[in-house]
Amino acid sequence: MRPEDLIHFCTPSRLILGCGARAQLPQLVQRMGWRHGVLVTDKFFSESTPWVREYVDAANALGVETVVFDGGAPDPTTVLCDEATAQLRTEKLGGAVDHVIALGGGSNIDLAKALCLTLPTGRPVREFVGDIGACRPLPLVAMPTTAGTGSEATPGAILLDPTNATKVAVMDNSLRPQVALIDPEFTYTCPPRVTADAGIDAFTHAIESFLTIDSSVYDRGGHPDPGYSGRSALTMLFAREAMRLCFAFMERAYSDGSDKEARIGMAYASIYAALSYGSAGLNAVHGVAYAIAGKTHRSHGTTNAVVLPYVLDAMGDVRAAEFFEIAKLMALNVASAEEAVLAVPVAVRDMVGRLGIPTTLPALGIEQRDLPDLERDALGVTRLAKAFPVTDVSERYGAIVRSAFSGDLRGLGASTTTEGNP
Repeated sequence: MRPEDLIHFCTPSRLILGCGARAQLPQLVQRMGWRHGVLVTDKFFSESTPWVREYVDAANALGVETVVFDGGAPDPTTVLCDEATAQLRTEKLGGAVDHVIALGGGSNIDLAKALCLTLPTGRPVREFVGDIGACRPLPLVAMPTTAGTGSEATPGAILLDPTNATKVAVMDNSLRPQVALIDPEFTYTCPPRVTADAGIDAFTHAIESFLTIDSSVYDRGGHPDPGYSGRSALTMLFAREAMRLCFAFMERAYSDGSDKEARIGMAYASIYAALSYGSAGLNAVHGVAYAIAGKTHRSHGTTNAVVLPYVLDAMGDVRAAEFFEIAKLMALNVASAEEAVLAVPVAVRDMVGRLGIPTTLPALGIEQRDLPDLERDALGVTRLAKAFPVTDVSERYGAIVRSAFSGDLRGLGASTTTEGNP
């Protein structure tokens, strides 16, 4: 317990987790009283897996009509959302849609969240950016196929606005799925690269929310129902368990995709991390990563991973006790919080490298002349910058970007061997 906490904790209405759990969905949808749905996915899942057809047929047998939209794409755009809205509204369901189902990674789930807002009226999704107003979105069922994104437990959707190549957020607690159904079997065939990117994304969510600004000082802007509200003892509980599971299973799942125990462990890690950051929020890692992605167009997991060790290195002085906890979870051979502050960033970077992910900005194609733009663009994501728990945010963002370019970490000379190992 932390008496100073001001907890505002939001979750999906129903969380279902288990191998084969997808088979429960048709009956659950029928029981919820829904009869006309849209299933949002992409061509891979509609054409190369049996999952879409199995659901549509089983739901139809129970009197639930489902239209499939399989035009999902990585980094969905506002244009894609509006085109999908127009297409679906001209089909038989029209305004009768009473629920949306998402099958896929974070991109498909984000698109589905946006469609929950646009399908009832046909309004452009840009009208909902920043504040959805009095609109009540359609209920959403989210079925993630990767262990990492956490979109099945969060209040927002991120879309790319192609007019200026920036990402915009549609955000409200009513966009959290009514049902988050996590079936680890969906992840069994994920290739190593996707497994690594998703896994490090889950780990970033866990460690970043574990270290973020406290709920007692989080700026909620007077909002009575904030999507994010800072870390608390409750969010930190989920973050700890997510980190423990990542340390136990992430590299195993990456190196051997047939390791079912590791796949299931990472499914748990992902949702636990989402339950943490879905209320606590994030900060500098994601802020800088968004800027890097704008320059390189690399995956979200990769851009998070490359900057994560350097953000950790820049905040040890304000979170030393937490670093000591993390070091123990990693089984690092450290005797004090001061040692942990130096050892953890190095150990995390080593872990990133073992997942085959670049560990410096030049490895992503970033040049030194790009650094001022990265710093400026990262600071421009004010929601995340304000949540970084330091007093000199601008100076530390600059230091993070420079260190990520040079590869410098303060603890490079420190031992990060695990306990009991030479």
